[in-house]
Amino acid sequence: MTLLLDIALVAWLLALAVHVAVQQEERSAIIALLAFGLLLGLAWVRLAAPDVALTEIAIGGGGTAVLLLRAEAALRGRDRQEEEMTRAGKLAVAAACAAISAGLGFAVLTLSAPAPTLAPAASEALAQTGLGNPVTAVLLAYRALDTLLEKVVVLLALVGVWSLAPDGLWGGAPDVKPSAVPAPLSYLARVLPPFGVVIGIYMFWVGADAPGGTFQAGTVLAAMWLLMMMAGLTPAPDTARPLLRIALMGGPALFLVIAFLGFVFAGGFLAYPEGFAKPLIVAIEAALTISVAAALAMLVAGPARKAPAR
Repeated sequence: MTLLLDIALVAWLLALAVHVAVQQEERSAIIALLAFGLLLGLAWVRLAAPDVALTEIAIGGGGTAVLLLRAEAALRGRDRQEEEMTRAGKLAVAAACAAISAGLGFAVLTLSAPAPTLAPAASEALAQTGLGNPVTAVLLAYRALDTLLEKVVVLLALVGVWSLAPDGLWGGAPDVKPSAVPAPLSYLARVLPPFGVVIGIYMFWVGADAPGGTFQAGTVLAAMWLLMMMAGLTPAPDTARPLLRIALMGGPALFLVIAFLGFVFAGGFLAYPEGFAKPLIVAIEAALTISVAAALAMLVAGPARKAPAR
């Protein structure tokens, strides 16, 4: 039964991938990409990688698809000069994609048995961090610098989006609410957010010892905030609002402060004092969850379209 499920899952993934590649209508392709991300999350579950599955569903499926839908809505109706790719160009792209796929398949199939892994070393050092989830240990202990830089990149992306606002609207608010709010959206925005907030907080809290974490929790919280803004239940904030700036910068700022304090109390940058690693990591994750939620919500909301409140 499980074999049939896996075969069906692979078949659906391949069919959706082909559909996304050949679909001419942008919205249809984006919706198919969303479905692809959700099914790919199920594939990661079948591969016993729940942390990767949660990230794929939250970011690869939901977050990316929503960003693309917002971009498609903004571009819809504009005059765009599209150049039809020649048959030779399409064949070249198809050949390049096939070559990359074949190369990846060859690399996977020629791995030594058992495949090389650092999992045993990561597990051996896990007790020193006080964490129960090795993925969190990798992200915030073993490779914490990478995680810190990833959060900075998200903020830089948001600065790039905000810079698209007209000069006269700099510091103003995005325009997220549609002109007419559908009744189902209004109802959903009133019912779903309390449950979504609880789920987001839970995903953050268990991330230290079980599948979950900052990005997954932040994405859920951002989705709830965006849902309320789209339904008109809460206005989009001015991008110059101090509280919003604090929420965006708080996570990376606390991460940096603790990183530099490592020189004083643990003998190195991003080192944690013995016995204090887990509480410090949980504090970093709490601040980062808020920052990620605010950054992702503002990325989807887009640049300012309204003058700042006086």
